[in-house]
Amino acid sequence: MLEKTPGYKVIKTWLASKKMKPFEFQVQAWQEIQAGNSGLVNAPTGFGKTFSVFLGAIINFINQNPKSYKTKKKNGLQLLWVTPLRALGKDIARAMEEVIEELGMNWQIGIRNGDTDVNERQKQKRNMPEALIITPESLHLLLGQKDYPGTFSTLQIIAVDEWHELLGSKRGVQVELAVSRIVGLRQKLAEQSTALPLSLWGISATIGNLEQARDVLLAPLITSDRSNTITPLLSPVIVKANLRKDIAIESVIPEEIEKFPWAGHLGLNLAQQAVDIIRANNTTLVFINTRGMSERWYQKILEIAPDLAGAIALHHGSIEQEIRLWVEEALHTTKLKAVVCTASLDLGVDFRPVETVIQVGSPKGVARFLQRAGRSGHQPGKVSKIYFLPTHSLELVEAAALKQAMDENIIESREPRMLCFDVLIQYLCTLAVGEGFKPDDIFEEVKRTYCYADITDAEWQQVLHTIVNGGDALLQYDEYKKVEVGEDGVYRIKNRRIAMRHRMHIGTIVSSPMMKVKFISGGYVGVIEETFISRLEPGNVFTLAGRNLEFVMVKEMTALVRKSNASKAIVPSWDGGRMPLSSNLGMMLRRKFNSALTSSDVELKALKPLFDLQQKLSHVPKENELLIEQIETKEGYHLFVYPFEGRLVHEAMAAILAYRVSRITPITFSIAMNDYGFELLSDQPIPVDDVNVYELFSTDNLFADIQRSVNSTEMARRKFRDIGVIGGLIFTGYPGEQKKARHLQSSASLIFNVFTEYDNKNLLLRQSYNEVMEQQMEEMRLRNMLERIQKSNIILKWPTQLTPFCFPVKVDSMRENMSSEKLEDRIKKMQAQLEK
Repeated sequence: MLEKTPGYKVIKTWLASKKMKPFEFQVQAWQEIQAGNSGLVNAPTGFGKTFSVFLGAIINFINQNPKSYKTKKKNGLQLLWVTPLRALGKDIARAMEEVIEELGMNWQIGIRNGDTDVNERQKQKRNMPEALIITPESLHLLLGQKDYPGTFSTLQIIAVDEWHELLGSKRGVQVELAVSRIVGLRQKLAEQSTALPLSLWGISATIGNLEQARDVLLAPLITSDRSNTITPLLSPVIVKANLRKDIAIESVIPEEIEKFPWAGHLGLNLAQQAVDIIRANNTTLVFINTRGMSERWYQKILEIAPDLAGAIALHHGSIEQEIRLWVEEALHTTKLKAVVCTASLDLGVDFRPVETVIQVGSPKGVARFLQRAGRSGHQPGKVSKIYFLPTHSLELVEAAALKQAMDENIIESREPRMLCFDVLIQYLCTLAVGEGFKPDDIFEEVKRTYCYADITDAEWQQVLHTIVNGGDALLQYDEYKKVEVGEDGVYRIKNRRIAMRHRMHIGTIVSSPMMKVKFISGGYVGVIEETFISRLEPGNVFTLAGRNLEFVMVKEMTALVRKSNASKAIVPSWDGGRMPLSSNLGMMLRRKFNSALTSSDVELKALKPLFDLQQKLSHVPKENELLIEQIETKEGYHLFVYPFEGRLVHEAMAAILAYRVSRITPITFSIAMNDYGFELLSDQPIPVDDVNVYELFSTDNLFADIQRSVNSTEMARRKFRDIGVIGGLIFTGYPGEQKKARHLQSSASLIFNVFTEYDNKNLLLRQSYNEVMEQQMEEMRLRNMLERIQKSNIILKWPTQLTPFCFPVKVDSMRENMSSEKLEDRIKKMQAQLEK
């Protein structure tokens, strides 16, 4: 019984001294940890998920050392805490150290990530802290060290924090592989001696597929046949908190609703309302979806409220680390009144006194919105307050949809990644850099992960052939022969240059080559994509880290700048700025249109003039309808379709529809899309009518039509660049001497062409095509959408002018060819003409 153990009594007394008592789910987690079980803890943000596992580890240690737990030191690694964000690690360490100090224990808490300096790493190597907070990349670096098995010999608990964020990504696969190795090491120790059992825990907030999330993480400890029957090598559990986080959502309603809205435009017009919210609260986080827009918002808030200078800060991934750390610390100590941020603070503000959150624009998903809302009122019993500030009128429907989704607890699932051969190749090279590995042993471990459960012997042999010989196509090139097989059958990397290059490039986050931005007078500002800098002329002014900077020149892969007082500046755009709408939010959005004209929701009531005009000119589609509008203008013949399935699905569907229509009659199109719908524009009438429309939206021959309608080879070629970098085929350069984007792409294209011609069954080639279909084209979601449309009523309308629904899509098609100022002027004229 947990209650009778000395560890539980110590923790209960400590909590009571702070006038606190544990939640039921925390006690349950402690019991399971005490029993040596593994599982997943699921609880709302702000209810102490961290303590459910961390205090479980402390209780365990006290129970094992009831008389000496305060004096025992240098106990070796006891708790390995894997976290996806560096910012999160610092907060967790602070909370852990506070507990250790108050309990009078001698545990050391260490942090290991890309920011950890060399001296600290060496210190950890000599004497491992009892609790180590680490990122997936740094964990793999540990596995690439000599004598790493000894590091994990004392380990008792692995905790994977924010598992819902890692699941479904290649970083999640990295965690799966690392866990499989540690479990393999511990099983060997168990065979040789009486090693203590290893307990593995995932910690998750918002996720739809909770059981699958648990099974993916625990796969090395459990045998699963994928039919939901688990052969219990242990008792995997889900510790679920029956607690509901109260979230107050308030939509910021514009004074005047635009009947012809366009994306992004409205947001900055509501900046005064954002300033009013900031003034009314002690600490506010302002979440913006893209780095470029966060820069603009920061400038706009200071323009409206110059007195907030010094009390407001900017935080995103391209800002120099020193500045980011200062912002995080200032937020923690309430020196800042507001922080304008991107997803860089989605997870990184635990234990912080944030009072309210502003979400600018669509969060694109229910889970992301919940996560951000939970950043405020981050304590049990506190209400999380979040304001939804739309960037165009129709986004208010999303606010209403989000409220309903949260009431009904409809949260997105994260689909696990399967057979990521690039990550596996990198992992094997990591093991080969350190102790080396025997293929048969590692193959058994790899097959027990969820990601590689279906790997065949032939695929495994091809992976080994790739790291030893470079594969069939690259046999003649020594630089691809990385791993050598010793007489003892151990695979090792013996070449020091190859080993060094590999260590520098461990990780699966592949972004465009970045260039440091530095003042001529000294001092770094941040990093920016090389492609953006390459378009600047000396004297151009751009914004970074909330400052206007004049570009001077590029020197040694660093952009030199000086401060500028110019009133106008170019806002950088970073890759990956446009996230697609999630399927759950799309479904809730379609459902909201059922009552668009009669709803009592404050958001839909405000939008009634827009819906009335849409109904008058065309139609407001219900959940079981697909609206198609055909409009003729001076530009030509427009076909607008509104599936509300997100921009990636719409991009694929537009290409397929264009291909299918072109088989009826020779015709060419230009294509535009947003999260709500897409447009085909042609100079001749588009033959879509009652007779053929269901056939055009059929799932028949879908895969073949995708292959014919989009240049899947070119898309796979671009995808191959990232896969090639992760798999170690493409070297991105040394720190400060990164290769240019065009050089990387040409290297990738060259290898892609070689594989296509001489090794067309290559695993990485196959993976690049699979990733295009699964992620870029979202083939399953596309298929599900078409099946839904087949059961729906397709409503065809021929409006005489542009409608409120088609206007934002039309604007998106104009963005490509115009500067933002010309675009805004043109749109205002169009709005004025349409509203006459």
